[in-house]
Amino acid sequence: MSIPYYSPVDQKMHKYYPDFLAKIKKIKGEVETFMIEVKPKKQTQPPTKKKKKTKTYINECMTYSINEAKWKNASEYCRKNGWKFIILTEDIILP
Repeated sequence: MSIPYYSPVDQKMHKYYPDFLAKIKKIKGEVETFMIEVKPKKQTQPPTKKKKKTKTYINECMTYSINEAKWKNASEYCRKNGWKFIILTEDIILP
């Protein structure tokens, strides 16, 4: 499954492919669907502003803005389909 999104970096349409789609059957028999993205925590938060705009800082800003665009469209797609969109980081995933 792919979800179209507009990249603020190159100002073009792209396709986002989530990492997982999980269907969980609840006790009463209903099925709950989750679209899951796995990312390092650092990529889920806006970069810390620096005095100098280094290449690393610029790349972090671009990565974060692209991720935001992907996740906005993924959340909307899930909302329309009655699913839940979740992002998992190293804080949640156990070794």
